Amino acid sequence: MAITLMSQGGSDRFGASRAVRTEGRIPLSDNHYQAHDAAKANIRVLIADDQELVREGLSVLLDSQPDIDVVGQVADGEQAVRETERLAPDVVLMDVRMPVCDGIEATRRITAAGPAKVIVLTTFDLDAYVYSALRAGASGFLLKESSARSLGEAVRVVATGEALLAPSVTRRLLSEFARQGQSVRSAEKAAGLTARETEVLVLIARGLSNAEIAGEMVISEQTVKTHVGRILDKLQLRDRTQAAIYAYETRLVSPL
Repeated sequence: MAITLMSQGGSDRFGASRAVRTEGRIPLSDNHYQAHDAAKANIRVLIADDQELVREGLSVLLDSQPDIDVVGQVADGEQAVRETERLAPDVVLMDVRMPVCDGIEATRRITAAGPAKVIVLTTFDLDAYVYSALRAGASGFLLKESSARSLGEAVRVVATGEALLAPSVTRRLLSEFARQGQSVRSAEKAAGLTARETEVLVLIARGLSNAEIAGEMVISEQTVKTHVGRILDKLQLRDRTQAAIYAYETRLVSPL
């Protein structure tokens, strides 16, 4: 099953275009991390899965992409943490059910330690592990059966700091975060946002791109990017996926 992606206008540090949007996707951070030189090398990917056939299959699919290099393969979460530190990949493809250290704990440790982005690999489109992985800092999730083209595009999208959520499950996913609500996260930090920043946060949570937010608020895209950066800094959030989750958990936004 091929997944669909959303990205925003402009170009990224890997030179990839970000002009495509599909329904139901949450775009991610534009300026939260310092961009590298445009002439930087290919996107570096680490694959973590306890099934050798899965690792090899993903590696073959990704190595067929001209701008992606698979720099390593590991069979458990502990190895994923260690090899991420050693190899410095841009993106980690992470299975959740692994021995020694599961993918959720590994994701938490990897995202807390550095800029590497994590894509959670799953056999099903949504389960309890996905909720936990996104809370742990994953930038999205991907079905293992995705096509080579979808897999490559997923890696590119996440490498640029944007979200990767299958549109068929986005509403259910955010509804679950909203249902759990205040017991998970306090809304206290949101009080430090300006009225304008709060408005932008609400629109992020509703899945609008920077261009759409700019049109809705009648401001420039650059101003939107500035607001997004300030929101992430003030709320101490990693990216726009986490900002959207925050908005739903703290009831700033209710599921439609």
